[in-house]
Amino acid sequence: AEISKKLREWWLAGYNPNSRTPNFDIASTCTIEGKPGLLLIEAKAHDEELNNETVGKKLMKGASENSKANHEKIADAILAARNGLNSATGLIWKISRDSHYQISNRFAWSWKLTDLGIPVILVYLGFLHAKEMSDKGKPFSKHFDWEQLVMEHSEPLFPPEVWGRWWMVNGQPFIPLIKSIEQPLDHEVKT
Repeated sequence: AEISKKLREWWLAGYNPNSRTPNFDIASTCTIEGKPGLLLIEAKAHDEELNNETVGKKLMKGASENSKANHEKIADAILAARNGLNSATGLIWKISRDSHYQISNRFAWSWKLTDLGIPVILVYLGFLHAKEMSDKGKPFSKHFDWEQLVMEHSEPLFPPEVWGRWWMVNGQPFIPLIKSIEQPLDHEVKT
């Protein structure tokens, strides 16, 4: 509960039931080098899910004062993460509220968790051969297709060598990975 409060205060200017923090597709506890950590997963099943995500977080016209304050607080939080990641990795990071917002907030939250003493594994997971998603975008046919798309998508934000490496960030392991899985769906409904 204390960590949740610190995260919320870092990300949002003030509490409002309509204010939201990022939601990962999967969040699980895990053990990293014998220490309790978090496994955070962002999953996609077709190319348009990343292609549609290149825009930044926009402030709605006529937004409330709370929304405006949160918008600025999120920019500050991602900037702090960008500076922290620059320092920890020796690489140039350009994560931002205003471009590629989702991947920027995923890396910002991972950084903040390490700042709070929690090791993190962040996985970008591509579902292969998700033909049921064909009406929404092009499903990934092989790991290479997914990996290339993620690399191209993240290239404006940080160098490709970020992926697949073990980084020490705020004294904690931070491991960003690109993985894929084929998970066939059983279309028969049993009652």
